[in-house]
Amino acid sequence: MGSSSALQHDLENKANDLSKLQKGSSAFLFIVKEFISMVIICKKNSTDIAKNHQVRKKYTIQLGENELVLKELDLLSEDANVFKLIGPVLVKQDLAEANANVRKRIDYISAELKRLDGTLQDLEDKQNGKKESIYKLQQKIQALQASKAKA
Repeated sequence: MGSSSALQHDLENKANDLSKLQKGSSAFLFIVKEFISMVIICKKNSTDIAKNHQVRKKYTIQLGENELVLKELDLLSEDANVFKLIGPVLVKQDLAEANANVRKRIDYISAELKRLDGTLQDLEDKQNGKKESIYKLQQKIQALQASKAKA
């Protein structure tokens, strides 16, 4: 959050400097402020995308681990002893119950990965829209600066 506010402060200083150069142009100032707002939103979206990737990576690792456990449980005979670690204690567990628990965990993790994929797609779509808006605002700023320079 600190880097976002530092970025905002830096951009506002630049906007103030530019507005001094462009005295009397409220349209220019409005566009610059809109540009700053878009950049800040874009920065936040980038942070959210990075967080999504981190969480997705964690779930992907957990999914792989649980699939491996399921394969190992499938190799066991019906009368095999299965233990579950609860705190510092190993507790005996029924093989069918262990299988069911692992399958439920796999289903949950898979559902979370799907949800994260949907969220990631939404975030990336928003990010692309903001980048397009930033590009258009940059063009408007440059056009206004060019017209002021000619005047």
